[in-house]
Amino acid sequence: MALLSLQKVTKTFGGLVAVSDVSCEVSSDSVVGLIGPNGAGKTTVFNLITGSIRLTEGDIFFDGKSLKGLRPSRIVSLGIARTFQSIRLFQGLSVLDNVLSGCHCRMRSGLFSSLLHLPGQRREEKAVLERAMIELEFVGLAHLFRSAAGSLPYGDQRKLEIARALATDPRFLILDEPAGGMNEQETMTLREIMKAIRKRNITVMLIEHDMSFVMHVCDHLLVMENGQLIAQGAPQEIQKNPKVIEAYLGLEDDDE
Repeated sequence: MALLSLQKVTKTFGGLVAVSDVSCEVSSDSVVGLIGPNGAGKTTVFNLITGSIRLTEGDIFFDGKSLKGLRPSRIVSLGIARTFQSIRLFQGLSVLDNVLSGCHCRMRSGLFSSLLHLPGQRREEKAVLERAMIELEFVGLAHLFRSAAGSLPYGDQRKLEIARALATDPRFLILDEPAGGMNEQETMTLREIMKAIRKRNITVMLIEHDMSFVMHVCDHLLVMENGQLIAQGAPQEIQKNPKVIEAYLGLEDDDE
């Protein structure tokens, strides 16, 4: 069974059809790229998966369960986390506090135990602090845990978003242009992080316009144009697909 399945997914905004009859599946432990020109409907698909917007038609299944109508918080609790195209950190809070905000969905202590600082609540607080530091170490930011998130360089802010998403303990991680705005060295570091995420048996779906990055990290590609899925397959197949070349990749032959 596919971990994620989109079945005839459609989203309209008034008379505008943003996503039209999209069906696809994402297998467990894979890295899948969702590519296409600007305005193709890629981020809309991500917003539909994560419950930020509601489906007009169709359904989305995660591990065999329908996500239709679920709140974003419920979808996160099922094991789906995401980052955003535009960085959405708590800029004035510390790096550590930003990651702790991701741990919140896994905390079980209620108001009463928190107010009284009961032993169970103290154990949970210690556990989430340890988990947050583990995720910061994972992305190479543990030494900056006291720094304000807004003081970090752009590339480190991108990595911090990934750490926060990982702190939710996801089975399925959605990354919206993770390499966007990064320099070459930062992109190479991100490639290594992606390899390490794969070793944790986390399935990844990403949007990215850096085609070299996509070809290096993805097992499978889905290609959208004008709200429709026009091609899917292995990266090497997609590079040679005439529809994709016309719609997005252009005529250059890049063997990287």
